[in-house]
This record gives sequence, structure tokens and C-alpha cells, in this order.
Amino acid sequence: MSESSSSSGPGMKLHTKILLGLAIGAVLGVIVNLTVGSDHPVVDAVNSYVAVPIGQIFLRMLFMVVMPLVFASISLGVCGLGDIRKVGRVGGKAVGYFLITTAMAASLGLIVVNAMRPWERVTPETRQALMDRFSKDASGRVQVAATSEFGMQTLINIVPRNPIQAAVNTDMLGVIFFGLMFGAALTLMPQAKAQPMIGWLEALNEVVTRIIHFAMLIAPFGVAGLIFTVASRFGFDLLVAIAAFVATVLIALLAHVGITLSLVIRFLVGLSPLVFFSRIRAALITAFSTSSSSATLPTAMAVAESQLGVPRRIAGFVLPIGSTMCMNGTAIFEGITVIFLAEIFGVDLSLPQMVVVMVMSVLTAVGAAGVPGGSIPLLVGILTMFGVPGEAIAIVLGVDRILDMSRTTVNVCGDLSAATWVARSEGLWKPSDVPKVAGAL
Repeated sequence: MSESSSSSGPGMKLHTKILLGLAIGAVLGVIVNLTVGSDHPVVDAVNSYVAVPIGQIFLRMLFMVVMPLVFASISLGVCGLGDIRKVGRVGGKAVGYFLITTAMAASLGLIVVNAMRPWERVTPETRQALMDRFSKDASGRVQVAATSEFGMQTLINIVPRNPIQAAVNTDMLGVIFFGLMFGAALTLMPQAKAQPMIGWLEALNEVVTRIIHFAMLIAPFGVAGLIFTVASRFGFDLLVAIAAFVATVLIALLAHVGITLSLVIRFLVGLSPLVFFSRIRAALITAFSTSSSSATLPTAMAVAESQLGVPRRIAGFVLPIGSTMCMNGTAIFEGITVIFLAEIFGVDLSLPQMVVVMVMSVLTAVGAAGVPGGSIPLLVGILTMFGVPGEAIAIVLGVDRILDMSRTTVNVCGDLSAATWVARSEGLWKPSDVPKVAGAL
């Protein structure tokens, strides 16, 4: 669902080290920018021989796993849904609920980001400086993305002629389509023949997960180097824009919970949203503090049964599926991030292209690995689709921790609303089944 919390030993946790690296890099960068300036020889040397190399090594370790991560995650996700044919309409209802609410969340995210327009906090001078900074990587692709039209050929191109070539060319849609077809074909094969390939995909997914773990071990230094480079060159103006970006994501997440999910809970589930949220508080706190859907799953199942009265057979089926498919918060984050960075880099997306952003946010959110930084490589892939340099992720990478905690909380809220709705639609639960007094977990 979202990147899980992790520690890098018995001491300080990894996410704390990343936040510390962000703070140190940002403060030093702004001080340098305001005092000696970005053109000072010493500053240039530090950026060229220390900050930039460390940051680039970190980013390249993420870049190199984008395509295998997409293919393995999507294929295994489809394989995991093969059993839904056996469990009938309950599985279909759960999956449909997850996909529809995730699409609604992504759409809401695009509406909020276009209403708040956080990129407008970036001055034209800083915007041009960013374009110049990444011109070698971005110039050609930005021009293509800015002038390309969305039409039938775009839909045709989703089906790749050569999936390996699609991976080489970072054609995210092509790789996703191939992964969907690959997983679907495996579900239709006899179990004995399909299992070796499923085992290979699981091993590939595990290898990629370990590589991401290696990358995250140097993340504190990489983030410090990346944000120092950005802050020393562009100063305080860009940090204001990042704060506006964080506020935009948090407002969109709150709007999804307070409006979209609350309406679903009130009119489809038939329960007061205030009662619902008060009863699932323990699961939400666990999700926020751990930033891990896997770590939250036992608490969420206990909450569904003891606090909401959802039957065990429904909670035990819907919530585990939701831990990998209910991506409301992650889709909001990805959609807003793509639009924000695209606008900063001068890629003015049309409405059809924004629809593509929404679809990609839903698909890649479902495919995100449940490890620290697991969604970052997928997000980089979406950025490059629209001509934005992948290195641009450095602008928002340092503030990802608080957003990760928040979006995981929204994801878990969606999981529990799904469990209650499915139970009611099956006639196995009704609002009056909620215990009058909250029980102990």
C-alpha cells in the first residue's frame, strides 16, 4: 500500500535519518545561497564533487529498478487476483470498490492541485534556473511532451510491439500492459505449470525490494546532497514552493476522507462518519506511526471485528486484498506530484494528459512495493513519461516521509470502509451491528 517504516539498526530510525539529512542539506544550502552565493568556487566544488555524486548514485540505484519493479509488481498483483474467480462476487465487489475509490481519489487530487497551483510559488527566475540545471536531461523530452497530442495512436501504443524495447525506452504504459497480460495468462494456466514462473516473479520482486533497501541505506546522504544542491542554487524560493506542495497533498488527503469517503460511509455503508472514524482510530494511529499497511493489517482486522462488528470471514478476506489494492492516498500523492513537477519544468499538461496522469497514478499506486521508498521508482517512471527529468524527484523526496505517513492513513481508512460496505452488501452486516460500546483490542 505504501512504503513501510524501517530502521537502519538499533539506533536512529531510517526515516528520522532521512528527515535529518533533509534538514541539514536544506539549512546549509539556504545559508550558502544567502551568504556566499551559488557561484562561489568552493560551493561549486562541493556540489560537483560531493553533493551531486552522492545524490546521483542514490537516484540511479532507484532508476535501475523501475522497469523490473513495475513488471513484477503488476504481474504478481494480477496473479494474486486469480483466486477471486473462486470466491465469486465478494472478491469482485472488493476489487471494484478499491479501483473506483482510488480513481476518485486521483481525480480529487488533480482538482485540488489545479485549484491551489503550488508551482506558482516558484518565481520565473527559479523556474528558468531549474530548466537550465536539468536541460541536458529534459530539453528534448519536455518539447515532445508539451507538443504531443492524446489520440487513438496513444491508445494503440499502450500495446508494445516489443516489451523489452518498451522497458529500454522507459515506456511505462507498455510495460504495465505486458505485465497485466502476463499475469492474466498465468492465472489461466494449470497451477503446476504456472507456479515455477510465479516463483520466479516473486524472486524477482524480492531482489528488486532488496536493491531498493540498499538504496535507502544511503538515502539520508543522498537526500542531503540533493537538497543541498537545490537549495544552494535556488535559495529560499523553492523551499516555499515545497511547503505549498506539502500543504496541497495534505489538503487533498483530508478532502478525500472528509468528503468522498465520508459520503460513501454515510450513504452506502449507512453509518455516521463520526462513529466510523472514532471506532477505527487505533488502526489509523498505527498506520500513521508505522507508515506501513502490512504492519497495520493485524490492527485493522481486529478493529473491523471488535469495533465495527464486521464478520471475520469478510474482514479476513477484504482487508488483506485492500493492503495491496486500496491506494486512495498513494494515488492522490502521485497525481499531485506529477502535475506539480511537470508545471515547474514547463510541461503544460492538457486535460486528456491529466486523465492519463490519473490512470497512471492508480495503476502504479497498486503496483507500489511495500518497502521504504517503494513508490519512488514508479513515480520517476511517470515523470519521464511526460518529459520531466527523473532527477526532479529530488525536489520533493525529502518531504516524502510525512506525506507517506498521511497517505498510508488514508489508504487504511479506505480498506476499512470497503470491508463494512462489502459486508453490508452481502447482507452479513448492518449499522446496528456496531457494538454500542467500543471493545478492547
